[in-house]
Amino acid sequence: MNLRRSFLWTGSAVLTIFLVVLFFKVSKLDLRVTVQQLRSVSWVSFAALVLLTAFHVYLSSLKWRCVDARLRRPADSAPSKTMSFALTSLGVALGQVLPVQLSMSAARTLGTYFHGRALRRGTGGTLFEQTFDVMIVGFLAIASGVTLFFRGGGMVWLACAIAMAGCAMLAVGPVVGVIRGRVTALNARSVPPQNRILRSVAGLQESGLLNATLGRQLMALSLARFTVQVLMAGQAAEAIGVRIALWHLAAAMPFVIIACVIVVTPAGLGVNELSYATTLHLFGTPLQVGAQWALANRFLVASSCFVVAACAAAGLGLAKMMTTARRADLLQEE
Repeated sequence: MNLRRSFLWTGSAVLTIFLVVLFFKVSKLDLRVTVQQLRSVSWVSFAALVLLTAFHVYLSSLKWRCVDARLRRPADSAPSKTMSFALTSLGVALGQVLPVQLSMSAARTLGTYFHGRALRRGTGGTLFEQTFDVMIVGFLAIASGVTLFFRGGGMVWLACAIAMAGCAMLAVGPVVGVIRGRVTALNARSVPPQNRILRSVAGLQESGLLNATLGRQLMALSLARFTVQVLMAGQAAEAIGVRIALWHLAAAMPFVIIACVIVVTPAGLGVNELSYATTLHLFGTPLQVGAQWALANRFLVASSCFVVAACAAAGLGLAKMMTTARRADLLQEE
């Protein structure tokens, strides 16, 4: 197992270097221009990006809390809203360093260690709620593909995106019904499934997650998160003084997210930048402009994520201090 992990990490590192080199070679990017753009960012623009990042983290935290409410037993304690936000912001911050597929699960699993069933609630709950993020960008990728095929503009993409978002919401009920039927069939077997994945699927029947109302709620929150992410991208472009149509960013984003999910590199490094630059170019943004934005966006978003995580950690520490002081006062009164 150690040898396998070493091979995977080595392969990820080699792939990252290759993609970064390819990104610079294809885009012919001038780093001095990007550095100047980053230096020109005003505190007002960066503050706006931080606020959008905080709202994005809040929506992710809200999604996890909806799932965690179904997964925890009556004897398990529920993380507070402040702790949920802090754990989610920590996961987002770790995602700027670690592979995005692991960072959030790791942060939430460690954070719920003392609250009961940490692996099921932290890792399982995160993977379940993030499935809806992948599903919504999958539907929106169809809208982007249709727009590319017919060489449409912003209104074409928006119309297609609204239609596909509606299809995603309508598909939740039938998909949940099909999965519930498969889970019932697995549990009806006289011999329990030996495969670990099948056992996990069979356990969904008792978890309360196979609920169409919950699925539609998570899908709507994933759509809201995608919208905020597009606004963050637009704010980053405005902060560095680069003109990129907002619909270009929105149309390119589904392909980039899918690429980052499939290809495992630290923080999606190389995959994110190369995917953005090439996909934006397909929609009409000059390659070098898209590359400059992609690199600057990497630093701006990472910085805003660390700021939000630091503020959330400080807020959590302050809340715990206030709770401890309140308990001390109550003990003194008694």
